[in-house]
Amino acid sequence: MTIEQLRKDMIAAAKAGDKERKNVLSALVSAVMALAIDEKTRDNISEELVGRAVTKELRAAKESLDTCPPSREDLIAEYTYRYNVIAEYAPHMMSRDEIRSFLTNNCAEVLATKNKGQIMKTVMPLLKGKADGKEISQVVAELTK
Repeated sequence: MTIEQLRKDMIAAAKAGDKERKNVLSALVSAVMALAIDEKTRDNISEELVGRAVTKELRAAKESLDTCPPSREDLIAEYTYRYNVIAEYAPHMMSRDEIRSFLTNNCAEVLATKNKGQIMKTVMPLLKGKADGKEISQVVAELTK
């Protein structure tokens, strides 16, 4: 996903009169730009950076949805819509089986140490943006038993 595609989709939503979708996409574009400014790459925004920003916003939307009281059906509907729109743009995350396969094929020597901290230190940079950190941690825990 590129920042240009996000902007095009935001403009298309605005032209179609879909105010809610335009607002969600506008927030995504803002999050990407903020991350780009923080990393001093405003002129050259990579797809990887866009993916990280979208993933971060997806996690925030999920957290909002999870912490919303069940009695607030209006907020649940709003948060669910926001989560679903952001999920359309989120990069594909590896499943547990894919993570397990990757680790056993590419990191066998580190897995042999059974040192979870050392394994995580080695694996996280390899899977950054490709898999959820919690999922990686759980798979590593299973493999080091």
